Amino acid sequence: MQIMEMTALELGRRIKDKEISVREAAQASLDRIAALDGQIGGFVTVDAEGALRRAEKVQEALDRGEDLGPLAGVPAAVKDNICTQGLKTTCSSRILYNFVPTYSAEAVLNMEKAGAVVLGKTNMDEFAMGSTTETSAFGVTRNPWNTQHVPGGSSGGSCAAVAACETPYALGSDTGGSIRQPSSFCGVTGLKPTYGTVSRYGLIAYGSSLDQIGPVAKDISDCAAILEMIASYDKKDSTSVSREDYDFTSALVDDVKGMRIGIPSDYFGEGLEEEVKNAVLHVADVLKQKGAVVEEFDLSLVDYAIPAYYVIASAEASSNLARFDGVKYGYRAAEYDGLHNMYKKSRSEGFGEEVKRRIMLGSFVLSSGYYDAYYLKALRTKALIKQSFDRAFEKYDVILAPASPTTAPKLGSSLSDPLKMYLGDIYTISVNLAGLPGVSVPCCTDSKGLPIGVQMLGDCFKEKNIIRAAYAFEQARGKWQAPDLSGLKESGSKAADLAGEKESGSKAVDLAGWKESGSKASNAEAVKEAD
Repeated sequence: MQIMEMTALELGRRIKDKEISVREAAQASLDRIAALDGQIGGFVTVDAEGALRRAEKVQEALDRGEDLGPLAGVPAAVKDNICTQGLKTTCSSRILYNFVPTYSAEAVLNMEKAGAVVLGKTNMDEFAMGSTTETSAFGVTRNPWNTQHVPGGSSGGSCAAVAACETPYALGSDTGGSIRQPSSFCGVTGLKPTYGTVSRYGLIAYGSSLDQIGPVAKDISDCAAILEMIASYDKKDSTSVSREDYDFTSALVDDVKGMRIGIPSDYFGEGLEEEVKNAVLHVADVLKQKGAVVEEFDLSLVDYAIPAYYVIASAEASSNLARFDGVKYGYRAAEYDGLHNMYKKSRSEGFGEEVKRRIMLGSFVLSSGYYDAYYLKALRTKALIKQSFDRAFEKYDVILAPASPTTAPKLGSSLSDPLKMYLGDIYTISVNLAGLPGVSVPCCTDSKGLPIGVQMLGDCFKEKNIIRAAYAFEQARGKWQAPDLSGLKESGSKAADLAGEKESGSKAVDLAGWKESGSKASNAEAVKEAD
């Protein structure tokens, strides 16, 4: 088996047994990125020198006999809204094109303590606002299963990079399905933990009450091990929760006998593709045959989830993004007349269309005269949705649902209709509103050869239930095959080659001439003018 075909845990075992060196593993990932990422666009920044230096240090620690954990020496990627000390963190936005953090996120620090080798930063929808990874200032990411289709978003770069076997695993962030939906589109496994399980310190905020960092990997075993590695209480994060049990891998047992699984009938109405519906019902049958008790129920309030989510998320975004004004860091307009005009021009030129749309919506719902009518009403709806899930989990251990109403759409088809893009989040956003854990697991492909993911949801702090159900299904399904990438041409690029993306509908900027910010990594540079 080739190095890049291994799961993260398989590669970790080979490294521990000294069958593969840490440098060999890192170099295999870097070579794969150089060969394919010009066609996929999964990475914004690739830190080849830093990764190889880090590989040597981890190898020295292993040679000294230090027990760093099961993922020691395994290469990884980090979504570009998670801070990494000394390595560009741009949120795939022009306004942060040259931002190099002076500290790392707590999740990244936990990875490094466990011997991870960070390869670079993955592409995303700008400030995590989007569902297709087409709103990035650095060009689109393409789905490895079919490069004419989107990988989903906003963690599309992380999911595409794992699907293309450029990295064994990656970190993403989930505000309204941003890990689970692209995992479904790309045929990988993505887990969103209970809110507060993974520290948000160092995660550049979009919606503070909704954001959560989580793993993307090839199977649920990897995701459980990664979550075990990155989860911790952090006093630097006021929303962090101290949990008694972080032993998520103990739930990797092939036994769902007696497990109560509910299927919300509300999720199987208009808009759900027949092939996706049949795939979810097939997973239900598999789990039923393995001894689970499966039945349908009425979840209710599904129709209210999308408006409540977008009001709350946009309101929080308008507040969180106020700090990006061109004064202390990031992009500043070249010409301006006075301080107010500098703010206006820097933000107008630095933010993309989707980000501006959500800032304007958020500012509107928080404005005098509309705060009660929209924002407070959305918060009340959020509370009702949480109560609805609480009632459901009094009866069920796991809720089984689609991750998306469709498989991955074609590039450019969603951005032309933002409302259609928003409606695509219908099955994922309730989980964030209620702070629940959820996982997307690939189950089959549709008639076009695109992956279909099934979503498994659990009650707060009950990740073990969804890990157990996902593992049992994986054992019945068998090993999931990676997409056939033999038709992709070698790009020779060390980072995302963004040439030729204009025809896809992306507002990608020409990256020819933005100045270096001090990072030694190869990266997608930016210019003065956006398309």
